[in-house]
Amino acid sequence: MKIIQSKHNIQLSQLGFGAMNLPLEDTNQTESILDTALDNGITYIDTADLYQKGQNEIAIGRFMRQRKNRHKITLLSKVGNEFNPLNDEVKWNPSKEYIMSAIKDSLSRLQTDYLDMYLLHGGMIEDNKDETIDAFETLKKEGLIRSYGISSIRPNVIDYYIKHSNIDVIMMQFNLFDNRPLDILPSLVNNNIKLLARGPLSKGVLTDKYATISNSKFNDGFLGFSKDEMISTIQTLENQFQLPIQTIAMLYQLIYSNGAIVCGASKLEQLNKNIEHYHSAVQFLTETNIDTCKNIFETHVKSIVYKEHLV
Repeated sequence: MKIIQSKHNIQLSQLGFGAMNLPLEDTNQTESILDTALDNGITYIDTADLYQKGQNEIAIGRFMRQRKNRHKITLLSKVGNEFNPLNDEVKWNPSKEYIMSAIKDSLSRLQTDYLDMYLLHGGMIEDNKDETIDAFETLKKEGLIRSYGISSIRPNVIDYYIKHSNIDVIMMQFNLFDNRPLDILPSLVNNNIKLLARGPLSKGVLTDKYATISNSKFNDGFLGFSKDEMISTIQTLENQFQLPIQTIAMLYQLIYSNGAIVCGASKLEQLNKNIEHYHSAVQFLTETNIDTCKNIFETHVKSIVYKEHLV
């Protein structure tokens, strides 16, 4: 497994595990998924305080305590969504006071004394962004976090943090059908900021189940693509590459992203497929001219751009 190193020396496995949908009702399956990830070199685990109202962090913390493997894991969590664990009430709160308090709760649930990365879980241009940045810098000085970043798809917010903070990473949805981050990527590369690409399989449509999932989740289309266009694009790419679409989706990430690919899984079978297709894409790329791959993508994949929250 290739390791991506950030400018602040945080090491991320190129394929990361997005823990948001861990099957917490089945402890054995949850632990089997996490064990399998680590056994296959996936050392970057991505969670958030909001996921399953804190229970996601609790499960990961319990796993690390039982396995005594915290030192093997690059652990990332997120903050900003103040939630009531007793109901579904969530409010946005990027204040320094809240962040300084929330980190203590996350560390307690995760049973660790530090996070490798802490991300603002959203962000709006109206936020007091300097106060938020100050909170993260304070946490770094106190040794509670090693690095920080933001999870956002708002170009104006991203631009501010690039220019006014010392962020290490930016998490954005990025895949064949949502390739808007390509507009922002040059700025990330120039500032040595790594992209954490979430949603690389676009809610499962970029898998062998694309026909079923396009009908159930994308009947009205997606980001300017009609359902028929999505299916046509998938079939064209499979024909051009002579590869399954999930491998092609991973290949797209390997070519265009400069950071890690964050894939979730709620079942062990899904995780194993993610690992299989990642390695297939890595092997294919070493045997194929990168310019040829780029030409296929640029010919058959429609480019889209951000239309809101512009700089």
